[in-house]
Amino acid sequence: MKKLLATVAAFLCTGFAQGSDFVNGRSVISLAQLNEMFADMRSNPGYRKWDVDGPLLWGYFFTDPSSKKLQAAADHLSSNGYRFVKIFPTEDRSTFFLHVEKIEHHTPDSLHQRNLEFYKLASRFRLQSYDGMDVGPAAR
Repeated sequence: MKKLLATVAAFLCTGFAQGSDFVNGRSVISLAQLNEMFADMRSNPGYRKWDVDGPLLWGYFFTDPSSKKLQAAADHLSSNGYRFVKIFPTEDRSTFFLHVEKIEHHTPDSLHQRNLEFYKLASRFRLQSYDGMDVGPAAR
């Protein structure tokens, strides 16, 4: 499973630099990148066990130098049905990551809308960034 998540994360990181869209002057994950990601998940043998067109466990990540600001965002997201996973520091402790997750069914279009909502949420809470998502199979 970690390898599959790493594959999605690597895809997003390599694709992120190419053909990104922009919101408020910042690069964001484009709908074209999400279409490519879903196509890759459908064609990659490692993902065939997953119901790509059904509910999956989506993890979402935000960053900021202040863990307190991330905690405020975590509280807001938790009150809106997201499960708080953790806030953890980078290796050099200069930045923290917030990880939340939720079992959701997404299409490239719906995931694009969710990402746009999270870019706005990061701006509203004055976070450094909405850093993107990962995906795994929903627990049965």
